[in-house]
Amino acid sequence: MHALTLIITSLLVFALAYRFYAKFIITKILVFDDNRPTPAHIYNDGRDYHPTNKYILFGHHFAAISGAGPLVGPVLAAQFGYVPGFLWILIGAVLGGAVHDMVILFASVRAKGLSLMHLARENIGTTAGFTTGLAILFIIVTALAGLALVVVNALNESAWAMFTIACTIPAALVMALYMYRLRPGKVVEASIIGVCIVTAGVVFGEPLSKSVFGQYFIFSKPSLSIILPVYGFIASILPVWLLLAPRDYLSAYMKLGTIALLTFGIFVVNPQLKMPALTPYIHGGGPIIPGKVWPFVCITVACGAISGFHSLISSGTTPKMLNKEKDILMIGFGAMLAEAFVSVMALIAATVLIPADYFAINVPVAVFQKLGLTTVDLSSIETMTGEVLSGRVGGAVSLAAGMSLILSSIPGMKHLIGYWYHFAIMFEALFILTTVDAGTRVGRYIMQEFAKFVNPAISKGNQKLEGIICAFLISVMWGYLLYNGDISTIWPMFGVANQLLSALALLVGTVYILKHSGKWYYGLITFIPSLFMLATTVTAGIDNIVYNYLPKHTFQGNLNAALSFIMIILVGIIFFESLKKIYSLRSSAG
Repeated sequence: MHALTLIITSLLVFALAYRFYAKFIITKILVFDDNRPTPAHIYNDGRDYHPTNKYILFGHHFAAISGAGPLVGPVLAAQFGYVPGFLWILIGAVLGGAVHDMVILFASVRAKGLSLMHLARENIGTTAGFTTGLAILFIIVTALAGLALVVVNALNESAWAMFTIACTIPAALVMALYMYRLRPGKVVEASIIGVCIVTAGVVFGEPLSKSVFGQYFIFSKPSLSIILPVYGFIASILPVWLLLAPRDYLSAYMKLGTIALLTFGIFVVNPQLKMPALTPYIHGGGPIIPGKVWPFVCITVACGAISGFHSLISSGTTPKMLNKEKDILMIGFGAMLAEAFVSVMALIAATVLIPADYFAINVPVAVFQKLGLTTVDLSSIETMTGEVLSGRVGGAVSLAAGMSLILSSIPGMKHLIGYWYHFAIMFEALFILTTVDAGTRVGRYIMQEFAKFVNPAISKGNQKLEGIICAFLISVMWGYLLYNGDISTIWPMFGVANQLLSALALLVGTVYILKHSGKWYYGLITFIPSLFMLATTVTAGIDNIVYNYLPKHTFQGNLNAALSFIMIILVGIIFFESLKKIYSLRSSAG
């Protein structure tokens, strides 16, 4: 199988879905009204609520939702072969993910830009609202830990990669000051400046890493596990226009530009996929993520097909920045399809590697030795990139290796493989860090709303101080899991938590549609996917507890088992409350 077959098939499927399925939803079910003022205009405070150009907001939203999942998930799922992951990306994104994102974004915009917890309380009931708040807090903590873990594994002991990603922060700050203070509205000029700063980080990172200053950019895993939560805390309390929006805008178009470049490379090179269509691991016992192809391919691909984390962005930062309701189509539905295409590209980049090289990178050295495989090209790739790649688990490194092989195969590019590799690492870290800072901010929103839900008197206090305290607590919680976890424990828990949240959000969307559309069968567009995701994630969650966490007989394993069990119980309560409400609405509709 050649890579071009997967690319052309996915582009056709996504184009048809955007043209016909999305149009059906927005004309028959969600009826946009551009004359209706959005929360960004009604509550404009210059901090969280801020009307934003649709292209910049698309950049923010795409950057915030597309973290580690669409990059790392398909790479890890490649252990089953390329067919299971590819089919799930197409089906899950079109029928589940894009619908999930657009419906929740629309509902939040119509509800003053408030959170999924608020939507659950208003549409289902008080019990569902309270339980949703608890579930989201559990889920967002595990999600942020899972996303950050990939960055830690990618930047660990790499001065070049660390310097490159560090340059993105001043790039965003300079862009913000340029766009909003020095030359307001000059988005293109600011973008050029930002891209130049980030590109300089890639180019000058190589000589810097070999100089005496390189030692100041080398950090161990424990150090990075502390630095990232601190960064997330700071980013979540700064004004949204200063760091979050410009950095996400910059990183989004860097991401899309990189994917376009990779697509061009694949069209030129048309590499053969080295991974077979199906591997023996579809029956269980995979060395990376334990379990059979179903349900684990779904929770491993994660954000690339459908993601509950997206509902936190669609009911968090994005609805507070939406300029007009018509922008929901491009931002909600379109951004998810763009993310799904990124997932297809990541799957291709992983499967062009020889399977033995793929597993040598993605599993610990001791585990690889037990597989009975012998690497083929890995040593030469390590020499050309100047990095030790074996045993760099987490998916990010193997993805960067696959991307650099494809791009360096373009005529005249062979000698630049080291730059391509580190550019790919920067590209991945940008993807993930934008989700970390947006996710921490959303976690702060959720904790503030939850605190007010429990005790309304809190709303009369110092809002800025309350925001700082909540951001600190969220950062400490996900930072603890990050510091003490690894890919075999955090990623499966992140996958289960993330997909459980998608089932919950789809149930909220179903009730919202039933209450506002007047036709019960319209609710099937979210209800059917919610049933599938619930069955998938509960099965995977139980498997994780029984076969992955408890057998470790460690405190961290028991903690992960307890967290997984609590999340399943919370979502079960919400599912029961939702079914009662759905039955009530269906009965009243006749």
